[in-house]
Amino acid sequence: MNQFGLGIEGLCSTRAQYNPSVSFVNPCEPLYLCQKKLDLVANSSPSNIRNFSLSGFIQITRLWNLLIIVLTQYFVAFFLVESGEGTLYFLLHPKLFILSLSSVLIAAAGYIINDYYDVKIDLINKPERVVVGRVLKRRVAMASHVVLSSIGVLLGLSLSLKIGAINLLTVGLLWLYSNQLKRMPFVGNFAVAVLTGLAVYIVDVFFNSGNLMIVAFSAFAFSFTLIREIVKDIEDLQGDSTFGCRTLPVVYGVRRTKTLVYLFSLLFLGGMCFLTYLFVGTELMVFCVGLVVPLGFITAKLKRADTVKHFNQLSNYCKVIMLLGILSMAFF
Repeated sequence: MNQFGLGIEGLCSTRAQYNPSVSFVNPCEPLYLCQKKLDLVANSSPSNIRNFSLSGFIQITRLWNLLIIVLTQYFVAFFLVESGEGTLYFLLHPKLFILSLSSVLIAAAGYIINDYYDVKIDLINKPERVVVGRVLKRRVAMASHVVLSSIGVLLGLSLSLKIGAINLLTVGLLWLYSNQLKRMPFVGNFAVAVLTGLAVYIVDVFFNSGNLMIVAFSAFAFSFTLIREIVKDIEDLQGDSTFGCRTLPVVYGVRRTKTLVYLFSLLFLGGMCFLTYLFVGTELMVFCVGLVVPLGFITAKLKRADTVKHFNQLSNYCKVIMLLGILSMAFF
C-alpha cells in the first residue's frame, strides 16, 4: 500500500488524474520521491558524466547475472552433457570457455542497449539505478553495445557457423526487444524467456549431447523467466504506463495479469508431466515433482502481492528459484 492507501491495482485508477506527457514526476507520489528524481536529473549535467566508469559499467551489465550465465553453462557441461569425460575436462575446455564468453558478452550488450532505451522509464521505476546519461555518456553506452555484440558474434563464428548464427540472431532479438518488443503485451516477455532458455540449450547445440534433461532445464529457465518478466512488468506498471508501454498489466490490468501467470504455471507443469509420460525416466519424474513446490510458493505469494515492494520481492524469489534450479543439476 502507498501513502494514499492504494496498492498496485489502486494506482491504475489514480493514474488517470494527470497527464503523463508533461513530466516524468507523478504528482500522486510523495514529494520526497519527486524531489529525488529531479535531483538525479540535475546532477546529470554533461560535466558530471564520464566517458567510462568501471562501477557504472559493472552496474549496467549486471555482473551477477553474467556470472549466473557462466555458472549455468558450465553446470550443464559438467552434469548434463553425456560425453564420458570428467569435470576437469570441461573446466579446461577452451571452446566451452569461448562459448560462455560469447554468451556473456552478448548478454552484457543486451543489458546496455535495454538501459539505453529505458532511461526515462527507469527514472520513474528505478531512479537510483539509472546509469546511461548519468554515469556513462549515451554514445559510450551505444559504442559498448556494438563492440560487445560484435565480439560475441565473432567468437560464436569461431566455434561453428551454427553457434555464430544463434549469437547473431540473439543480438538482433535483444536490440528488437529493447527498441520495440518490450513495449508490446507478452511479446517482449516471451522473447526474453526464449533467450534465457537458449542460454542453457546452446551448450547442447555445441556438444550435440541429446540429453533430454537439458531440454527440461531449458524449459525450466524459459518458464520461470517468463513468470519473472511478467511480475517485473507489474512492478514497473507506473513508469511503463507513463511512457506508453503496452505491457500485460497496462493493457489488461493487474488482476488479469496475475491470472495469466497462474495459467502459465499450470501449462509449464502440465508440459513437464507430459514429457515425463512420453519419456518415462526417474530423473525427469523427480524433476517434475520438484517443480510443484516452487510453483506453489510463487502462486501463493503472487495471490497476496499488492504493492511494488511485494512484486519486487516476488521477482527476486523467481531469481533465487532459478539459481537453485541451476545448482540442482548436480543431482542429475
